[in-house]
Amino acid sequence: MTDDQSELHRRRAARTSCKRFLSGDRLPTIRERLTRLAALDGLDVQPDFYGNDGPVRQLEERTAALLGHEDAVFFPTGTMAQQVALRHHAEHTGSPAVVLHPLSHIERHERHAYTQLTGLRGLWPTTEHRQPTPAELAELGEPFGTLTVELPLRDPGYLLPTWEELTALVDAARTAGARVHFDGARLWNTTAHFGKPLHEIAALADSVYVSYYKDLGGMSGAALAGDTALTAYARTWRHRYGGQLFQQWPAALAALDGLDTVLPRLADYTRHAATTLVPALAALPGARVYPEVPPTHEFQLWLPHPAKALNAAHLALAEQEGTWFLPYWVDAAPGLAMAEVSLAGPAQEWTADEVTEVGLRFLELAAKN
Repeated sequence: MTDDQSELHRRRAARTSCKRFLSGDRLPTIRERLTRLAALDGLDVQPDFYGNDGPVRQLEERTAALLGHEDAVFFPTGTMAQQVALRHHAEHTGSPAVVLHPLSHIERHERHAYTQLTGLRGLWPTTEHRQPTPAELAELGEPFGTLTVELPLRDPGYLLPTWEELTALVDAARTAGARVHFDGARLWNTTAHFGKPLHEIAALADSVYVSYYKDLGGMSGAALAGDTALTAYARTWRHRYGGQLFQQWPAALAALDGLDTVLPRLADYTRHAATTLVPALAALPGARVYPEVPPTHEFQLWLPHPAKALNAAHLALAEQEGTWFLPYWVDAAPGLAMAEVSLAGPAQEWTADEVTEVGLRFLELAAKN
């Protein structure tokens, strides 16, 4: 076993045994996951058959209603769902050009599937850490068929535009004759920031992808929502891409449970983070929160220490005190490290004083490393 494998094993063991979590949550065992699913209502029905009927269809209908679109299609992965959406829009507009941010998930984390599988090409209206502006769309100097907007834009810091900026961007794309796709893996988190219900946000786009395991705590899976022409097309291409699995009811049940139990709490996560937890983290010696006022309960935290020292300090707290504090640091510059922070359900039990107390011990341990 290599040193990296040994540390990974220690982190997994520590995360399983921890009792308190600030960023993230404990991962349930298989037995715990099955026990929770077995306790849900409405299980005395037939499972889905190749994604039709059963809890899969129930999940699709509920998602479509939440997002205010005519229909939704369950996919095993968001990558597959997004490729289908972009293909559909390109065929209907006649343009292979897709406007997207160079730091978007589609560009950075899907192995350029949209170019390699579908032959589309990307246009970058800006490299700034924000969404593009209508003026930047106009300055591209060439037509495009699809505008994709990742909400929030994760890699630069879970960034969101204002409602006015978002609607102006969408209007500019419509004026240019393009369709609009939302990469909404975490769209569930945006209602507090925009001050709008999900269906009003999703109504801005022709297609919307949402994830069921990001933030909602599902096992896997995603949905693509839009009009019935899009979803009929999506079911055809889901099959062609190999995504029409024989049975997907466990993932669908876990997603339905997330919609019932987690979705109603997400706005509270954001409020508690903004009023209590973020200010306490920002006040730690040398700390910097980015963005300075996070629009959701997820953001970046920067500290003036090497990532190795911070990861060692985190593991020590986990193993010695059973506290999962701020994990997964990466070096951003010499002596400066960054971690993505998610102040989800377990973080709601933390007070500002507790964040300060544990945070100072965390920094003391890091200084010793």
